[in-house]
Amino acid sequence: QVQLVESGGGLVQAGGSLRLSCAASGRTVSSYAVGWFRQAPGKQREFVARITSGGGTNFADSVKGRFTISRDNAKNTVYLQMNSLKPEDTAIYYCAAAFRSSNNWYASWAYDYWGQGTQVTVSS
Repeated sequence: QVQLVESGGGLVQAGGSLRLSCAASGRTVSSYAVGWFRQAPGKQREFVARITSGGGTNFADSVKGRFTISRDNAKNTVYLQMNSLKPEDTAIYYCAAAFRSSNNWYASWAYDYWGQGTQVTVSS
């Protein structure tokens, strides 16, 4: 079992940056894939980025070139660095752990454990 706790959200102006953290406990974070998802009011939860156990990364087209994902094995933490933020990035951001290999790594159902989420608000 894994427990995930997100932090780092907040209010930022358009063009600004935030770094979200996903602190994991229970299992070494490098042993499974971690994804970031977001959900805006009235919208479905959507994939943002993921990092595999091997360090490979994937990003949604909407964040490519602006967001990066990284992992600190010593701290058992995954980070989502968000630059050039836009108002449409406003959402609750969740990190999730996937223990099963899946070609549908962009789907929320492919992930087994979820954090409680952290709010990101980008003002125009």
